Amino acid sequence: MKKVISFFLLLMTMISSCNSQTSKMSNNLIKETSPYLLQHAYNPVNWNPWNKKYLEKAKKENKLVVISIGYSSCHWCHVMEKESFEDSLVASIMNEKYISIKVDREERPDVDQVYMNA
Repeated sequence: MKKVISFFLLLMTMISSCNSQTSKMSNNLIKETSPYLLQHAYNPVNWNPWNKKYLEKAKKENKLVVISIGYSSCHWCHVMEKESFEDSLVASIMNEKYISIKVDREERPDVDQVYMNA
């Protein structure tokens, strides 16, 4: 009986650790309302929303800014997330060297337009 209970406890521990959403740390997008930004709230990249505060932080820390603009149904946005932004090496470099800002173009078309025209 002890073996059965031990096995059951081990199995439950393994199953509960498989839930990646609870085991990952969230970034600064976790409190946003945009579905697109919330999709990236558990990326290992320390994403920040478009906000003057983070632009000032970059200036203060003398860091370049990475701005990623996308939207929920964008195929290539999902490809970038899977191939780059979920990669731990890429994330560690971005987190160390840059201030990373994620923009939902459907909520901030003004920001999108500035960079589309650049």
